Amino acid sequence: MSTVNYGPLAELIGTWKGNKGTDIAPEVSGEKNSPYFETITFEAIGTVKNANIQTLAALHYQQIVQHRESGDVFHHQCGYWSWDSKTGVVTHSFNIPRGVAVLACGKVLDDDDLPDVTVIQVSAEDTGFDGGIAQTSFMQKNAHTTAFSQTMTIEGDSLTYQQTMMLDIYSKTFEHVDSSILVRQ
Repeated sequence: MSTVNYGPLAELIGTWKGNKGTDIAPEVSGEKNSPYFETITFEAIGTVKNANIQTLAALHYQQIVQHRESGDVFHHQCGYWSWDSKTGVVTHSFNIPRGVAVLACGKVLDDDDLPDVTVIQVSAEDTGFDGGIAQTSFMQKNAHTTAFSQTMTIEGDSLTYQQTMMLDIYSKTFEHVDSSILVRQ
């Protein structure tokens, strides 16, 4: 029986909860700042092979985000994280039910001063070769996502992230930013 080497993704496996999230989203008249709480579950699924050449270690995840004030779910996202041990490339692929799919690629940042901290950075552009963004024609016309970037920092049982989606919406360019701090359960 072989053991899967999840590399830096091993730090994510499990259920994480947080109540310190902030969503800065576009509105017609400016922006809306919404505090939120969330649960993200990362599940190890083993390896996948591409063309019998590339082997990726993969995690499936689900993220449920709720308004802190009302408890209403306003974001539900699912997807995969994968890691290629030969190249060190980390890939984050996910779908948002509004009609947007993202494939963001990146690497784990090395910091010899912080050996117990894992920092993963990924990004995608709608015209990107290594990664990209697909969206419905409605989203392209009304809330076009042009870029995505995300930094996740894992330190023990603490997970912090910040992600930015660049949107062309309401006749302007807007940085839709989400940031949160979660704790492993």
